[in-house]
Amino acid sequence: MTKPNVLVARATFPDVLERLQQQFEVESNQDDTIFSTEELHRRMQGKDAVIMTSSERLSAEVIAANTHLKAICNVAVGYNNIDVAAASNAGIMVTNTPDVLNETTADYAWTLLMANARRVSESEHFLRAGKWTNWRFDQFLGADVHGATLGILGMGRIGQAVARRSMGFDMQVIYHNRSRLAPELEARANNARYVGKEELLRSADHLVLVLPYSAETHHVIGAAELALMKPTATLVNIARGGIVDDVALIAALREKRIASAGLDVFENEPALHPDFLTLPNVVLTPHIGSGSEKTRRAMADCASANLVAALSGERPPNLINPQVLK
Repeated sequence: MTKPNVLVARATFPDVLERLQQQFEVESNQDDTIFSTEELHRRMQGKDAVIMTSSERLSAEVIAANTHLKAICNVAVGYNNIDVAAASNAGIMVTNTPDVLNETTADYAWTLLMANARRVSESEHFLRAGKWTNWRFDQFLGADVHGATLGILGMGRIGQAVARRSMGFDMQVIYHNRSRLAPELEARANNARYVGKEELLRSADHLVLVLPYSAETHHVIGAAELALMKPTATLVNIARGGIVDDVALIAALREKRIASAGLDVFENEPALHPDFLTLPNVVLTPHIGSGSEKTRRAMADCASANLVAALSGERPPNLINPQVLK
């Protein structure tokens, strides 16, 4: 019996690859080359399924040209890199890897929040440049985290995990979401209080963005929104590039209209706007919010389980478009 053909479009853990090879004919990319659209399309020819990451993009044209395809398994929570409507129309299952990265990503939000508030990156560059010659009473004064107001835009599972961590800092938590959480979830999230978006922006001392990217959330934080924030406020984006208007944020940071930002995601990443590199009041990291070994392994295992189920005639555990099963 012929084994199904699978493309693993990015490097993964060798043991994950070995398990897949026991059931499928696998074309892998352990050199971790970033495929162009044309190369990805070429390698997908004749494949029954693909495991990919948010760095690969599957347009309607590429999906339509790959008639063998049964499943697209994204190693990420977000899936704005895939034309899900086109895949659904073609009867192709699309899956993601939710939940396994919630706690690790929430940890990382706090890494950026605290580095932001206490000017860790800025002061480290100062020290490394040999500029620290004496102690000053007013040197690199930052903002307190304890007792401050934490604002969260997007109160899904990761947002709630971020809020729970604020209990140890005696913070007030406010949030805005498409819909209000159930009272018991608000209580678990450090008694988070639902507010309108404008109140969230005006009141937060530290604002964390944890909402999915879509056409509706494109530039949901732009010049007008940044103008509502306190000049002492900090902003953290662990969600997706494109949620923030990077040009508007650069201007606000340069003009000190907000105090600082901690960014793990960017528009057009990895080709982030070069002006970010000229700003002292920003912490920049290369999309590593879920980057612990335990969590990245869990993501790879989750994607593999989705693929195995899809090619075995079963419902994948994390199916985004269940209508294809009908």
